[in-house]
Amino acid sequence: VQLQASGGGPVQAGDSLRLSCAASGRTLSSYRTGWFRQAPGKEREFVAAINWNGNNTYYADSVKGRFAISRDNAKHTVYLQMNSLKPEDTAVYYCAASYYYGSYSILTKPDEHDYWGQGTLVTVSS
Repeated sequence: VQLQASGGGPVQAGDSLRLSCAASGRTLSSYRTGWFRQAPGKEREFVAAINWNGNNTYYADSVKGRFAISRDNAKHTVYLQMNSLKPEDTAVYYCAASYYYGSYSILTKPDEHDYWGQGTLVTVSS
């Protein structure tokens, strides 16, 4: 499956953005999907994850209550709604996916994901 992340850009602190991760090549409905981010000079970190049917989600503490992950399997797309953005949210955001193998669980580690999008840059200024 090929993933294409989009929706990033420059925003002010307190603004909102919605990132999209569109899949091609195969349906995304059979894949657990997550969002990760990498700020300059830092390691890639987990942001949010969703299981294959959207019934289970999980968030990093740093974004809990501000970000929401969702999916539309009919559109083969996973979204990350980001509200109340802060300068420390500035990073390249990546979506990633892994086949579900019948599991309802979610994945939070980068090396658990087999497919990655190219990343979209989010810049939050104060």
